Amino acid sequence: MYGGAPGWKFDYYSYEAYRRKYQDDIREVPRVTLMSLDQEELNRYVELLKRGKQRLATLDNESIYELMSIKRGEKVTLSATLLFSPYPQAYFPQLCITAIVIPGRTIGSLGDMGERFSDNQRIEGTIPEMLDEALLFVKRNMRTKTIISPTTGRRTDRTDYPITAVREAIINALVHRDYSIHTEGMPIQLIMFEDRIEIHNPGGLYGRITIDQLGKIQPDTRNPVLASALETLGIIENRYSGIPTIRMEMEKYNLRQPEFLDERGSFIVKLYKESKNDYEDMSNDEETNNLIVFCKTPRTRKEICDYLGLNSVTYAIQTYVNPLVEAGVIKLSIPDKPKSPKQLYYSVEREK
Repeated sequence: MYGGAPGWKFDYYSYEAYRRKYQDDIREVPRVTLMSLDQEELNRYVELLKRGKQRLATLDNESIYELMSIKRGEKVTLSATLLFSPYPQAYFPQLCITAIVIPGRTIGSLGDMGERFSDNQRIEGTIPEMLDEALLFVKRNMRTKTIISPTTGRRTDRTDYPITAVREAIINALVHRDYSIHTEGMPIQLIMFEDRIEIHNPGGLYGRITIDQLGKIQPDTRNPVLASALETLGIIENRYSGIPTIRMEMEKYNLRQPEFLDERGSFIVKLYKESKNDYEDMSNDEETNNLIVFCKTPRTRKEICDYLGLNSVTYAIQTYVNPLVEAGVIKLSIPDKPKSPKQLYYSVEREK
């Protein structure tokens, strides 16, 4: 994980929390009052509860607040704060998402102007708001290609990553992260590299489940009240289908299978842009074919970058040109000096 890790005290707490069934998602938040919550959103939630749960339909709102853990006694819970406060980060500044785009494949890679990040955003708000903002961040930092079917000629727009898989990975982090006092100073991290997306979720796996069992057995739920509320709000299905959905969407996109890691108190999801058969995808990609035509006249790095409408020459070459060089459809004018400022790139008929 990039940044601090919870440490041995958290490891011990996590074990005890599972054994004793602590529910950190409904711990009390002393500074929050019921009237400080967004009353319109709270009332909408209560109406959804009454509509979907017959036993609650005849109860008054105060009884529902207590029964559904919106409050405990006179204190509002963490779950209610994260869902209905106008600004949850006023109480928990680090219960947010930090999102960055790295201009390379490793932390520390620099862009053409020496920048460490191509994009950098602190995503705040309620859980539904953070989900929406995180998806917008990912969408604006990935390309949309037009794929032409070789059999039907139909044109289909396709993003670098399947949006459904990205959404499932983000909501998984928001719902299943650890919300104890031990990790409340640690945000979720969304990191977009040149070749992959990583989502780092504070807390690691919960309960008895192992990495190998993910998506195969029903896991223990770390934050059951929060998960149930998000199901009522229509944000999640709460049927333990997130991991299988991510795998299925990546398979449908013909992309490398995702990686799931449990490291140093952090659960990490890695989604790769790499295709199972990169050249087959490239040959049906209108943008790639247009680039090959453009390079029939030898082009400089800057000319290619401008043609693609990108700001980073390094990103343009690494992401769009180098795969074509490896596939043998684009050549270098000075192959023994690939970083030469006089380098030109030109397309040739692909070697058989």
